Amino acid sequence: MQFRQREIPDAIALQLQQAGVHPFLARLLAARGIASASELDHQLRSLLPPQGLKGIDAAAALLAEAIAADWRICIVADYDCDGATACTVALRGLRMLGARHVDYLVPNRIQDGYGLTAPLAERVHQRGAELLLTVDNGIASIEGVARARELGLRVLVTDHHLPAAQLPEADAIVNPNQPGCAFASKHLAGVGVLFYTLLALRSRLRAQGVFTTASQPRLDTLLPLVALGTVADVVPLDANNRLLAGQGLARIRAGQMPAGMAALFEVAGRNPAHAQASDMGFALAPRLNAAGRLTDMTIGIECLLTDDAQRAAELAAMLDDINRARRELETDMKQVAIGGLIQRLARNQRMPAVITACDASFHEGVVGIVAARIKEQFHRPTFIFAPSASPDSPGLLKGSGRSIPGFHLRDALDLLAKRHPGVLDKFGGHAMAAGCSLAEAQLPIFQQAIETIATEWLDAAALQGETWVDGPLPPEHRSIATAELLRLQIWGQGFAAPLFLEELDVLEQRVVAGKHLAMKLLHHGQVIDAIWFGHTERLPARARLAYRMETDEWMGRKRLRFLVEAQA
Repeated sequence: MQFRQREIPDAIALQLQQAGVHPFLARLLAARGIASASELDHQLRSLLPPQGLKGIDAAAALLAEAIAADWRICIVADYDCDGATACTVALRGLRMLGARHVDYLVPNRIQDGYGLTAPLAERVHQRGAELLLTVDNGIASIEGVARARELGLRVLVTDHHLPAAQLPEADAIVNPNQPGCAFASKHLAGVGVLFYTLLALRSRLRAQGVFTTASQPRLDTLLPLVALGTVADVVPLDANNRLLAGQGLARIRAGQMPAGMAALFEVAGRNPAHAQASDMGFALAPRLNAAGRLTDMTIGIECLLTDDAQRAAELAAMLDDINRARRELETDMKQVAIGGLIQRLARNQRMPAVITACDASFHEGVVGIVAARIKEQFHRPTFIFAPSASPDSPGLLKGSGRSIPGFHLRDALDLLAKRHPGVLDKFGGHAMAAGCSLAEAQLPIFQQAIETIATEWLDAAALQGETWVDGPLPPEHRSIATAELLRLQIWGQGFAAPLFLEELDVLEQRVVAGKHLAMKLLHHGQVIDAIWFGHTERLPARARLAYRMETDEWMGRKRLRFLVEAQA
């Protein structure tokens, strides 16, 4: 792993400082591409207008017609956190805007597979729905949309995934990544696309005289859910997504959130008054995702839907238990996958460009998170496959991939499908995350083909990986006040939290809880407590460490500490 220090454009940093930004924060933000203070305006007035989204007017018209005619609306959601929050926002928002008959159906990962399929469309029709609304899926559901239309359903697709060459023949499609859409933020999560659709619908209803500006429903109350889904889906936090996340976090910190979110904070042992984006990404989202991975995301959606605190606590406790089981599965699968990689290295003495693993013991609901963990550890695109648990798919493998910069997973799968027709049963996804299914007999061909593509696309430097750092921490900014200032910012994918790198004296070190290294470090004459989670190897007396600055509570007193992440 190489460490590269961000360059700071001094002129821009000075402009930000003159606009009132803290001097140290101004330098950190300038190094991340912030060019003016206007980009830091997280007020709702700075939100990109819905009119920039292709298909948004047709979507609003369709929903307005459905509400006026009292149609039955059925939402088909995805089974991850983005899908669950999008479904919840749709249910809450449509009801706020006057829809009286709104239901939802979330596919079972194992039994139904991904997205709107023809059998799912038939189940929606059997429920008596007249309008089918997809959230966080649908852009690839050619057959499912066609079947729904055959059955007489109107169909509205809201999605953010990359489309294939053919689009579904829906009544309306809202997706910033569809051809011809000029929306400035291509990185909206599925929940963000749905939130924008509700904004357009409210505007149309207001124009029709259903609401006035004073009487219209407060859709901003849904922003905590929008923030959760946006952070959970690890979409790049461009200015618009940072605004959505920031608005949601502000409300969470003020205690303005659904009862289910409050309950999830409670079971995760996190304080919502001090909520950060990382709390949503590493505490709330895994508990919701666990339901979609191992059981049924209906539990997660019901947790976010309920306004009853006791019911929310019961559902959050269920999600917490499911997440514990998920962690055990993940640990076992990761050990098996890494064990297979070690054996391969012993035979070939060469690290593959793409890591692939499959075992009969693997659970298809956990392949994605295991792929992410192995990708992070070895900095290689990684695919993990598990046998399909569906009795209707004997011999079929379900795979999930996670990638590194320079290797667009969906494009790689598309190229593989063109070079080797028939190998892939289905595939889809993003640049950094994608899924596919194939017959077990095709796995060796897949491994060889994806390895060939990776060697064509990735050079040695790309496979070595790099971590961007902010250089040494100036001692004058080593303070609880500065750490708290940094904590309140919106950090995440594509807008990483500050990571400092410098040589430090290691005064003391000991292993705690059998798996973490607690230290006392000397930073410019000041002794600082530090912790390196998941690391037990002793450090030399002087070490070059990459760390973050944070605060924690000890004996009722707030203190500063360094969170070490790597040794250079």
